[in-house]
Amino acid sequence: MQLPDLNTLLQALLTGVLIGALFALAALGLSLVVGVIRIVNLMHGELVVLGAYAAYALVQLTGLNPLLLAPVAALLVALLGWPIERYILQPVVRHGAEAPLLTTFALSIILQNLLVYFAGGDTRALESGLGAQRVGSGALGAPVIYLVGALLALCVCAAVHLLITRTDFGRRIRASAEQPDAAAIVGVAVRRYYARTFMLAAGVAGLGGALLGMVFSFTPSSGVEFLLTGFAVVVLGGVGSVKGTLLGGVALGVVESLGATVFGDGYRLFIGLLAFLVFLSLRPQGLFGRSA
Repeated sequence: MQLPDLNTLLQALLTGVLIGALFALAALGLSLVVGVIRIVNLMHGELVVLGAYAAYALVQLTGLNPLLLAPVAALLVALLGWPIERYILQPVVRHGAEAPLLTTFALSIILQNLLVYFAGGDTRALESGLGAQRVGSGALGAPVIYLVGALLALCVCAAVHLLITRTDFGRRIRASAEQPDAAAIVGVAVRRYYARTFMLAAGVAGLGGALLGMVFSFTPSSGVEFLLTGFAVVVLGGVGSVKGTLLGGVALGVVESLGATVFGDGYRLFIGLLAFLVFLSLRPQGLFGRSA
């Protein structure tokens, strides 16, 4: 192991912040599902991967830039989220926390095998044309796609935060999360808002997957890594907190990037999860605790 110089560390810090914003976007849907519906969604990683594969299929079909197709991929994943929550998860929720946990685990295995069957097991990547272009000067810079992805992630996180905190839809979601019985008494269709929340979460996950697919290569089994990263981000930021998820994602991205610079890229995920476990032992409620 050789300690890097200052310029290399600054470069790693910048890269970590930009990639961390994408981590936050990909993990935001998991935070919403755990915080609102109270389901630990073990298929979240597959929803992220589905976003990447949906964008890849759309590129093959239309020949357009994946950046333009990313919202369409997100919409397709969101549309899949509605029937999954409404017809598969809702019937098992009443049987305790273990039933939806096992159900989402089974769905993750099913989706992973379906991806292998229809898309094959080869490694894929989304070529946006921005990966080879860089911003910045000298030793400090980043690919344009990193900057574009991070800006999009910030915009989406801000939009979701405003949706949850400043709209009637968001107030009904918060009521359904905090006091579902009381919300139902005053006329809130709790189960319907659970389904809409899951649909929103799936769409955000799909968008995050499409953007991450322009930065990293992916396979049908990449969902496991995305799920672990999502859990780390959510716990770091606090369940249900959009601001916390964003900061948690940036923190994890920085730690992984610095770890990869010092120890090698193969230790990126290991360093990130190790830091996550240390933080969890010191502050299990996350940076912001539970919040919207």
